[in-house]
Amino acid sequence: MTLEEIRAVDPGGMYDRLRAFPDQVRESVGIGRRASIRLTGRGTDAIVLCGLGGSAIAGDLLRSYLAGDLAVPFMVNRTYTLPAWVGRRTLVIVCSYSGNTEETNAAHREALRRGAKVLCITSGGSAAARARKSGSPLILVPGGSPPRAALGYSFFPLLIALSSMGFIKDRKRDIAETVALLAAKAEEYADPESASNPALLLARQFRGRIGVIYSSTERLDSVNTRWRGQIAENAKALVFGNVLPEMNHNELVGWKVLREQMREIQVLFLRDKGDHPRVRVRMDITKGIIGEYTPRVAEVWSEGSSLLARMFSLISLGDWVSLYLAILHGEDPTPVEVIDTLKRELGKL
Repeated sequence: MTLEEIRAVDPGGMYDRLRAFPDQVRESVGIGRRASIRLTGRGTDAIVLCGLGGSAIAGDLLRSYLAGDLAVPFMVNRTYTLPAWVGRRTLVIVCSYSGNTEETNAAHREALRRGAKVLCITSGGSAAARARKSGSPLILVPGGSPPRAALGYSFFPLLIALSSMGFIKDRKRDIAETVALLAAKAEEYADPESASNPALLLARQFRGRIGVIYSSTERLDSVNTRWRGQIAENAKALVFGNVLPEMNHNELVGWKVLREQMREIQVLFLRDKGDHPRVRVRMDITKGIIGEYTPRVAEVWSEGSSLLARMFSLISLGDWVSLYLAILHGEDPTPVEVIDTLKRELGKL
């Protein structure tokens, strides 16, 4: 594969966006450091992040990454309404990259009616206008990208905001390691002519096949979600997934009857040195069981020292796999026409 072949299929420039992602993260860190939040974590009983799609994944990643550090519950809300317990002692984070996500905007209005503490992060739209009108803290990020290509803008300013509000300790060292690792991985994955490019090699394994991605629950559940979303939106291909140990109690039994179909499924295990010791054993046993039904079983390990770097090492790999898989499928990775069609139909009602 050559860069010319990529650009012929990728007029929207997803390759260039992935190549520039380390720069986006650097810029995002600056945005977070300069943001004026004017909120404190004192008196807060819970955090609810409202978002959908490429905006919500930032909340998933924050929840997974901070699960061992936050002293209050953190949930991601992907619908029009809020849980009944949300009120004045709740921090509601409104995360809509476009600012016009109808579900998120409905939840935003409800949070304000209930008197919740509200923090908004967006590139503009009605979410920004509502934040200004209500006097809520507002983090503005650059617009113009598909939300899934703006993960740096959605994630890192919020991570820094949670630190400035006193929910967590500062993560300067982990962020610095993550930026350096992302820059190195971008150099490696951006070369389509390298015979050893891990992202391209994995994309070839997924080509023309339905994929299944497994990971641990503790920290990689959200990374698993990111992989599936990126392959769906960029490569226009179906990938399903589950987490361990839960899938050992139900889904594993399903690997039995549809033998002919299962032989063409590509399975990938996402692994991390921080996985629970018993989950590591479960993964090894599960790989052996599934290997009886499909020869297409692979695994990748996270890289880096800090948990943040390890999570983003797998995110980076998954993003590049989805890009190369799109090119192998002959699909422009940027448009999401069926989602646009759905939004148009909803707009008629």
